[in-house]
Amino acid sequence: MKAQEKFSVNMNLKTEPTDNINFTETNVGLLFSKEINPKSRITNTLEYSNLNLNYDLDKYEPFQELDQFQKIQNKFEFSHQISNATKLNFGITPGFNFQQNLSFSDFTLLGNFEISQQLSSKTTISIGAARTSIFGNPKFLPFASINYKPNDQTNLLIGFPNSAISYSNNIRNKFSLNNSFNGSFYNIQNSINQNASKAVLSQMTTSFEYERNVDKNWFLNFKAGYDFDKKYKLTDDHNHTLYDFNISNGYVLGIGIKYKQ
Repeated sequence: MKAQEKFSVNMNLKTEPTDNINFTETNVGLLFSKEINPKSRITNTLEYSNLNLNYDLDKYEPFQELDQFQKIQNKFEFSHQISNATKLNFGITPGFNFQQNLSFSDFTLLGNFEISQQLSSKTTISIGAARTSIFGNPKFLPFASINYKPNDQTNLLIGFPNSAISYSNNIRNKFSLNNSFNGSFYNIQNSINQNASKAVLSQMTTSFEYERNVDKNWFLNFKAGYDFDKKYKLTDDHNHTLYDFNISNGYVLGIGIKYKQ
């Protein structure tokens, strides 16, 4: 189904409660994909997300103005089939990560480069590098994965930063167990610490997901999981930690809807 996806619109709602701070994120995305020729394809994904924080005011009252962060990003991807077994993928992701008022200083540029090699009809290996914010502040990281598809119903992905095993018992249902490193950062204007310029979040998430194809073009997604090593910090322009909220780990619940064709 993903290989046939040419256009999609999706909306997701996710909540991540911890002991003293509750995180609620709303995400809207628009994807367009087009085949340039039999060997090349371009994909463009525009996303907007809004993250709301609800603090325990007995502990974090001075930080209650840091209650909303926003992100706009546009990911442009180009893939090219070099040979029957080798595929090249390149992506560039400009975006804005901000607290309230958008400005050019909130601009950031991420990207990735990947080579995939099909070892057999069931196994593909991928290696590459990316400038990514999965650990909070953007940095260059290597990544690699092995994708194994033993049959038409099951798919296994082992790698960094994402691993997953999925199973479809029919064309309408898909079950998956996922593990991913994920994070983000936001430029801030209002903080009790005047030297703080960024709010940085990161975690490792293990989740179970169920996707239901309710009709030809509409899909529903349900997600339940747990965040490990969850971090929320305020940093300066040189990425030095100025304040660590020392938040606890917590569970994740999410629901999403997608239209694609």
